[in-house]
Amino acid sequence: MVKQDLGRYGIWSIGLRTEDPARRTELAEAAAELEELGFGTAWLGGSTGVHHAVPLLEATSRLAVATGIQSIWQHEAAGTAVRFAELDAAHPGRFLLGLGVSHAKLTEQYRRPYAAMVDYLDALDTAGVPADRRILAALGPKMLRLSRDRAAGTHPYLVTPEHTAEAREALGEGPLLAPELKLILDTDADRARTLARAHLAFYLTLPNYTNTFLRLGFTESDLTDGGSDRLIDAVYAWGDDDRIRSRVDEFHTAGADHVALQVIDGRPDDVLPRKAWRRVAEMVN
Repeated sequence: MVKQDLGRYGIWSIGLRTEDPARRTELAEAAAELEELGFGTAWLGGSTGVHHAVPLLEATSRLAVATGIQSIWQHEAAGTAVRFAELDAAHPGRFLLGLGVSHAKLTEQYRRPYAAMVDYLDALDTAGVPADRRILAALGPKMLRLSRDRAAGTHPYLVTPEHTAEAREALGEGPLLAPELKLILDTDADRARTLARAHLAFYLTLPNYTNTFLRLGFTESDLTDGGSDRLIDAVYAWGDDDRIRSRVDEFHTAGADHVALQVIDGRPDDVLPRKAWRRVAEMVN
């Protein structure tokens, strides 16, 4: 999958996936609108599966759909390869398989994550899933190199422009770099940071993220009490349209090919922020 297929901007949302058949029409309508708004990719947020892409692909003709991410512990490689082949036959070239190792706190099977990912990619190779149709969630140097050598590139979550610059250096110019960025459409600093801290609290319990923050120059004090203002302002884009657009641009300037935009508004994940997506489309397209 070439970089142009994803476009420069996508929408990342846990709400774009469901196991509830009653929501399929809602998701199809949302996907069709995202395509009409000019977004290149819909990212199925959270620990998702290939099958979740079906209603979005069926409702659109150009929109790329990606898992952001599918945990290698929850979906065996053989089954993933079968579902990938079926989806690609029905919608050629429009699905990107995002894979990740998740977190030790969330996954009982979590052992030797790097080696497990290598084994998983070996199995996908054997099953015929092309390397350029998969992307890896990567934060640290080893997984970034694996993303360069065994996949189309990387989809880092909860990162800063500084991490994006480091990732681009590790990847080189060719591989795809598609970081995720959280947006809060509020100009009030106190409200925006309060909402961000409520959202960030869970992620601050996961060493994969906190260790990355420390490598980027944040301190332990930045990681307490829901995150310092410095940390919040680094990983959440909030403010008026110009300020948010400027923050998005920082990621492209740092080397991103595509930025996956996640709107944070404090509502449940299955409430799609479609009005906010329209506003974001006006900012970036």
